[in-house]
Amino acid sequence: MANNLLRQFELHSKEYEDKALEVLRSGWYVLGKEVEAFEQEWADYIGAKYAVGLASGLDALWISFRLLDIKAGDEVIVCSNAYIACVMGITINGATPVFVEPDEYDNIDADKIEAAITDKTKAILAVHLYGQACDMTKIMALANKYNLKVVEDCAQSHGNKWQGQTVGTFGDVGCFSFYPTKGCGAFGDAGCIITNSEELAKKFKVFRNYGSEKHYHNKVVGSNSRLDELQAGLLRVKLSHLDEFNAERCRLADRYMEEIKNPHVRLPKIRTGADSTWHQFVIHTDKRDELQAFLAEREIKTLIHYPIPPHLSEAYAYLGKKVGDYPIAERYANEVLSLPMYNGMTSKEQTAVIDAINEFSV
Repeated sequence: MANNLLRQFELHSKEYEDKALEVLRSGWYVLGKEVEAFEQEWADYIGAKYAVGLASGLDALWISFRLLDIKAGDEVIVCSNAYIACVMGITINGATPVFVEPDEYDNIDADKIEAAITDKTKAILAVHLYGQACDMTKIMALANKYNLKVVEDCAQSHGNKWQGQTVGTFGDVGCFSFYPTKGCGAFGDAGCIITNSEELAKKFKVFRNYGSEKHYHNKVVGSNSRLDELQAGLLRVKLSHLDEFNAERCRLADRYMEEIKNPHVRLPKIRTGADSTWHQFVIHTDKRDELQAFLAEREIKTLIHYPIPPHLSEAYAYLGKKVGDYPIAERYANEVLSLPMYNGMTSKEQTAVIDAINEFSV
């Protein structure tokens, strides 16, 4: 038993197949009506003025910092337990990540951000991890106080809210990944940004297309990061069912929360003022490896998000960080475990997971 992407496809297979054939038969495959329609529909759904389709979530991040003029010598604050792509979005532009420890909700501890701000700090990257919102009230207050840019990584948070406002709409840019496992997942790589700035949206559209607004007239040195027509069309189908998918995941999470009862397991916590779209259902346990092996013996596949904090990865050895520098992130890396959570998961399958966890002992 694992994250079964086929189940979600099967729920609305004819709609996906019909849309794929429609796009294939159109004869137009890059930057056409499907991309334009999806951008408008996604912006409307999230509650932003503009959306710009891109090739991936990582592209959304690094291009955002590039267009916000984050560069070498600048510092960007980011949570120490983030996925490494978040940090890459910063360092691709030559800037330096400044790590802040997570709180009990697995997101950046907003109460620790101010102490990390220096005269080199230019931005905060708010990562809404596992489908739960950061405390955007405190983050935006600090951003306003110190005149900082705010980029929101909403890769795992498609449609969830902080105090009634959809994540991604608080800062300068909201970045989304549509990797197949995401809430509104494509059938391949895809991403986008949202913004309320018309000027910034225009810059993204130019940058994603080789820096060209008009064919062969290149205004800047850009990138090739275009959401293709086929993925955009399929995402339009997915988006029409996103509330349904999120509601199902919430029901699955509610059952896990109610029925998992094992003293070795700490269930996820939801911050007051936040909801969750449950991209992952992540438990904490100091018996993580033993529990994972126990579940594997029962053909229940689990994942670890993430086993190596970015500051300890080989890719960032040059930062000079060492074990013990960020003890909370390091502890979380040794105790988090993501349980099966996917649309189309049956009651019988979930019962098997719950029963196995409750049977586990050391």
